[in-house]
Amino acid sequence: MKSVWKTMLVGKKEIVRQFYFIGVQSLPVILTTGAFVGAVLAYTSYNQFVALGVQSWTGAIVAKAQVWQLGPVLVGLMLAGRVGCSMTAEIGTMNVTEQIDALDTMGTDPVRYLVVPRVLASFCMTPVLTVFAMAVGIAAGLFMTVVIMGAEFHFQWSQIEDWMIPYDYVQGLSKGLVFGVAISLICCRSGLMTTGGAEGVGKATTAANVSSCIAILILNLILSIVLFYAQPLWDWIAYTVDSAWLAALGAAFPGAGQ
Repeated sequence: MKSVWKTMLVGKKEIVRQFYFIGVQSLPVILTTGAFVGAVLAYTSYNQFVALGVQSWTGAIVAKAQVWQLGPVLVGLMLAGRVGCSMTAEIGTMNVTEQIDALDTMGTDPVRYLVVPRVLASFCMTPVLTVFAMAVGIAAGLFMTVVIMGAEFHFQWSQIEDWMIPYDYVQGLSKGLVFGVAISLICCRSGLMTTGGAEGVGKATTAANVSSCIAILILNLILSIVLFYAQPLWDWIAYTVDSAWLAALGAAFPGAGQ
């Protein structure tokens, strides 16, 4: 019983460590990437829209791009390079130095001890990082458009409010969830399959990074198509939930609407 409790305690510590490594320590590179991409997109879009007389669309275009595509994709690519390579190198080194065999010998499941915490942390933290990337990208775009280019903040913000709908954020966060799981599974598998000493670790890390980036781009296309056609289903669910909520409020407070 004591050994089981010790194993669970070690597993919880590993989960907390992965949450901190994937989430908190990745935040600076995610914020930097989101800010500069949002600013560049706003600068380029504004200069083109001025010629068409629709420069007020700049904020909305930047917001749509950040939420739909750039936010989740850039977060995925950054995590594939920073976190994914670390996962593969760490697990791969443990594999070639027979530390994973030692875990087996001690009765500890390597998948449960090494893979599950990383997948769980990636699943939970990638959408959070995606939210930060979206927010800072939109803010940087507004800063570039309003402060640097001299546009009116009111028109930029009103267009964002008019164009953006809740389902836009559902799309971006859904991609973040899928990308996080894909990165962790690909990189952990590469680490567990590593052979050939230090050279093998280097090759496995490179292969995992490339595979993760390609997987993100392919999944992004697939998810973009699926989520586009899934919007009517989301609208129906939202309408049903709103109707049920209003009906419940009406039953609880019969005279409220009179």
